[in-house]
Amino acid sequence: MIRLLAAVLAFVVTSNAAAVPPLGEIRLDALASEASHTVGLIRRGGPFPFAKDGSVFANREHRLPRRYRGYYREYTVAPAGARERGARRIVAGRGDELYYTRDHYRSFLRLRGRLSLIQN
Repeated sequence: MIRLLAAVLAFVVTSNAAAVPPLGEIRLDALASEASHTVGLIRRGGPFPFAKDGSVFANREHRLPRRYRGYYREYTVAPAGARERGARRIVAGRGDELYYTRDHYRSFLRLRGRLSLIQN
């Protein structure tokens, strides 16, 4: 029984570790100014241009580290005056981490830089 439990636990640990591909990183100042603006809105708590901004990101694609439901929130990175949301998003975690996707959740980059000092 103990061997079976150990085997199941080993499987769960290794399959969870392999489920999230390694994430690259990018500095916020390397992205378009719209991303910096969105981060500023996140830090201030809005107001956001789209009704879905701030909604729970469920991480169904398992591209980000696994966390409990409600840990991640998603925000639109759209050109100024855009009526459509497009594919670019910033996903914010409760641990203050920020992730950028330009292809609607197919891939993510973790944002680096002076994120807490954004004033846009």
